[in-house]
Amino acid sequence: MKMSVGKVLYLLLIGVSITACNPKVDVEVCKQEILQVDEEFSDFSVKHGMKKAFYVFADDSAVMLRENSYPIMGKEAIKQLFSNTNDSGFSLSWKPSFAEVAHSGDLGYTYGIYHYTTPDTITKGTYVSIWKKGLDGKWKYVLDSGNQGLGEE
Repeated sequence: MKMSVGKVLYLLLIGVSITACNPKVDVEVCKQEILQVDEEFSDFSVKHGMKKAFYVFADDSAVMLRENSYPIMGKEAIKQLFSNTNDSGFSLSWKPSFAEVAHSGDLGYTYGIYHYTTPDTITKGTYVSIWKKGLDGKWKYVLDSGNQGLGEE
């Protein structure tokens, strides 16, 4: 059976398209990426302040869930939330304990322990962040929530 060049090119194009739509994702590499970006987020918070960090690492559609509050939706709303906060008298840091990533490689989450440090005390709690990989390949958080309750050190 003889195929025309057009048919061969058409079948080749379909094969390439199917392969491109389902690229192999190394989930373990993606887990390491979001663990690293979560640690960079914490380091940025310590160095530049919490309010700047939560703005810089947020996706445009990010949502924050806080106690006794409706969801804070959108990067600009998050910026507004912290606009009257003076974060020079305390430090917020955290360490991710675990990460998981979807097989698609573009969505994942981290959770861990945070430390809220003032000159007098260190208060600990837990947090969870959901991360989305943008078209630029950078991970940004799309949902962040924390819980108090692990006490003081």
